[in-house]
Amino acid sequence: MTHEDLFPLSIGFLGAGQMATALGAAWAKAGLLDAARSRAADPYPETRAKFQAATGIEAVASNAAVAAQCDVLVVAVKPHNVSAVAAEIKPALEPRHFVISIAAGVTLDTLAAEFGTARLARVMPNTPCLVGASASGYATRDQRPNNADIGLVGKLFGAVGQAFHLPENLLDAVTGLSGSGPAYVYMFIEALADGGVKAGLPRPVAQALAAQTVLGAAKMVIETGQHPGALKDAVASPGGTTIAGIHELERSAFRAAAIGAVEAAARRAGELGKKE
Repeated sequence: MTHEDLFPLSIGFLGAGQMATALGAAWAKAGLLDAARSRAADPYPETRAKFQAATGIEAVASNAAVAAQCDVLVVAVKPHNVSAVAAEIKPALEPRHFVISIAAGVTLDTLAAEFGTARLARVMPNTPCLVGASASGYATRDQRPNNADIGLVGKLFGAVGQAFHLPENLLDAVTGLSGSGPAYVYMFIEALADGGVKAGLPRPVAQALAAQTVLGAAKMVIETGQHPGALKDAVASPGGTTIAGIHELERSAFRAAAIGAVEAAARRAGELGKKE
């Protein structure tokens, strides 16, 4: 049996916040989950109502009830709540269960100790998952190439963007780059828009131009496959406006600051993963 034979899945969401809602809606739309057999659990009635309205999946208060109903369990709670969720569902776990955690910084060893199962995956998605454009890295407890769980996670998170199977020791780097990266890009968009306003553009126009410029540039990198440096060189004519702007960015150590931001966030992710 291949992982393709497993779909549609009965998926249980332990936590029904924004990320879980985005995943549930996308997987239902893609035919990857069976909404009638899937469930979500969350302690807050308003959160359950929003999840159910967006996904068509029933949301309840009990994590244990979700575990009893579903085969794939997505741990979508804050890292400090993982232990409590694990304690609630551990007595109900069976060999059929596959636990996928999107709790930042919680290692596979910690998850194995908490949930008492070897069928585990740890995923680091990012917030553009909410618009179907996530960049995710994931690691599985069982690293054998023929492990169907690897393909299953890739299929699920590939449905909401791009997903890369990696050794777990690289997930802190994923956190620093794509996990935290949207915040850096939002800052860049804001700064571009501020520059446009300073040059005389109305704020709404400047923001729209800045956001569309970043979107278009990203699509060029992805769809052409060219190195970003080559694409940059194609825009920068000799003695022109772009090279003058690039000079200002280089004068302010723009690239060094971006590298430093990724490095700092990755380092912090490792620190958080070591905490009790």
